[in-house]
Amino acid sequence: MIRVGVHSGQQYANFDECLELWTQAEELGYDWVSLFDHQRPPLGGPDGPCFDGPTLLAALAARTRRIRCGMLVSAVTWRHPAMAASIAATLDHVSGGRLEFGVGAGGADLAYDQYGLPFPRTGDRLDMLDEACEIMRGLWTRDRVDYEGEHYRLTGAALAPKPVQERLPLVIGGGGEKRTLRTVARHADVWNTLVTDIDTYRHKKDVLRGYCEEIGRNPDEIRMSMTFRVVLGEDETRAEERRRERMALLPAGSLDVGEYLAFGTAEQCVEALLPYVRLGVGDFLLGLRPPVDRETMRIFAERVAPALRQAAAGLDGSRSADLVRR
Repeated sequence: MIRVGVHSGQQYANFDECLELWTQAEELGYDWVSLFDHQRPPLGGPDGPCFDGPTLLAALAARTRRIRCGMLVSAVTWRHPAMAASIAATLDHVSGGRLEFGVGAGGADLAYDQYGLPFPRTGDRLDMLDEACEIMRGLWTRDRVDYEGEHYRLTGAALAPKPVQERLPLVIGGGGEKRTLRTVARHADVWNTLVTDIDTYRHKKDVLRGYCEEIGRNPDEIRMSMTFRVVLGEDETRAEERRRERMALLPAGSLDVGEYLAFGTAEQCVEALLPYVRLGVGDFLLGLRPPVDRETMRIFAERVAPALRQAAAGLDGSRSADLVRR
């Protein structure tokens, strides 16, 4: 089953602005909405606004009723995995069992320098990620956890109350082929990555499948999730006008440009996404940062999402344009 979502982030000037976006996502029929867990994301600059991720997620989860509430993703550098496990369990209760908790090895963030926080080398962070996944799952499912790793040690550790969900979905973000995808194979319920070209994505999927085969896990147990950006208009003229407007908002050399999969109509967006549907991607998460592109958000929910769902249900991809028009 295809799920569509909004990856909203939290670089907003006030809570009401973020709450309005989450409320609209739920009203438009999106299945998922998520924050990240950066402290000082580089894109916002050294003085840009950024709410704390878990705190904001709790507030937003309490004000929504149906939509899945995601974290994409919490870096292992911010907190001990036992504390992260406790935060996630609490969030699952606040949301009534709608949490999907994402973790990753961590990347660029201005907070490391601004706040004097340690930023271990890549290899250590990847080791920490693997250990953290094992610790969190243990605390969510077992009465007591003893653990002796290179980076973490637990002795008779307990966590109560347990999450509402019998198996709280653990999302692992990243596409590193040597280490991250091996950790995905071992621990993830959902694998999330930023959009890449279709050949690169197919290759990474094959690498992940190979790691699953090594440990005897069915790769179909891992849901594939992709975060991307698009700019949509009712027709090609409007779409081009909106593309120019959106690009004018980005600073020179912005890394955001590489996350845009399509600029065009709903039909063109469906055509761009169908190859990923055929590869088995189940979650399509539309990245939106302020100023929020509400026109794209509406068009995607009303015209793109239904076409993707029907295509995934077995309809021929060549009929995508007809599906959008219905």
